[in-house]
Amino acid sequence: MPLSEEQLERYLRHLVLDEIGGRGQERLLASRVLVIGVGGLGSPAALYLAAAGVGHISICDGDAVDRTNLQRQVIHHTSDLGERKVVSAAAKMRDINPDIRVEEHDVFLDHENILGLVSDHDFVLDCTDGFPIKFLINDACVLANKPFSHAGVLRWEGQTMTCLPWRSATYRCVFGDAPPAGSIPTCAQAGVLGAMAGTLGTLQATEAIKYLLGVGELLENRLYVHDALRMRPRTVAVRRDPRWEPGAPHPDIRKLQPLDNSPHCSPRTS
Repeated sequence: MPLSEEQLERYLRHLVLDEIGGRGQERLLASRVLVIGVGGLGSPAALYLAAAGVGHISICDGDAVDRTNLQRQVIHHTSDLGERKVVSAAAKMRDINPDIRVEEHDVFLDHENILGLVSDHDFVLDCTDGFPIKFLINDACVLANKPFSHAGVLRWEGQTMTCLPWRSATYRCVFGDAPPAGSIPTCAQAGVLGAMAGTLGTLQATEAIKYLLGVGELLENRLYVHDALRMRPRTVAVRRDPRWEPGAPHPDIRKLQPLDNSPHCSPRTS
C-alpha cells in the first residue's frame, strides 16, 4: 500500500536510506514482530520498533510496573506504577506512532501458550531475564521455524545474537541447558546498569529491522559481547549443533517442556 503524505514525512529519514526507501518502509509496515518482555531490554526495543513503523507489534508480559523497574525500563514512567506493563508500554508505543497496531498479551508465556503466538509473527525478540523462559522461547522458535533475537544483561555486561533456526546456531546450540538454580546470581542480587539494557535492546530492534528488510549482516553464528565498564565490545564465533543439519528438524526438540520457574538472570559473559 503506498505511503500517505503524513507517512512520507514521518519516515523521511528512512526513505533517504538506500537500504530502506519507500518499498522498505512499506515492508516494515506490513511486518509482524513479537516482543517477549517489556522490561529493560524490551523497553527500548519496543519503542524503536514502533518509531520505525513496524506495522504490527505484539508485546507479551504478565507483570506490573514497580518502582525498581524505573531505573532501566524506560518505557514505563513513575505515573505508571502499579499499571500492567503491557498497558503502560502499549500507550507509549501508540503515542509515538499511531500508524502501527500494538497487540497486548498480559500473560506469562509457558509451554501451552507460546507456540501459537510465536508462529503468528515474522520475527521474535527474547527480551526476558530468566534461563527457563529463554530456553522455552528458543525451542518454540525452532519448532515454528521463526527467526529470533536473544539478548541478556547482567552488571555492566551484555550479549546478543540472532538465530535463524533453519540454518544458524541458536541459543540452545551455544548454551546447552539451563544452569542449576542458584548457580548464577539474579539481576536483583548482582545488579544491572540501566543503560546496558538500553544498549542491548536497541541492538535487538536493529537486528529485527535488518531481517525484515533483508539488508546488512545479521549476528548470525556470532555472539556480540559488550563490556560497558571497559568499553571493549567483541564478537565471538559460535556454531550450530553439529548433529543438526540445515533445514532438518532439531534432533532433540520435539515438543515444548513445562517451565522450571527458578529465578535466573542471563549468564554473565567473560
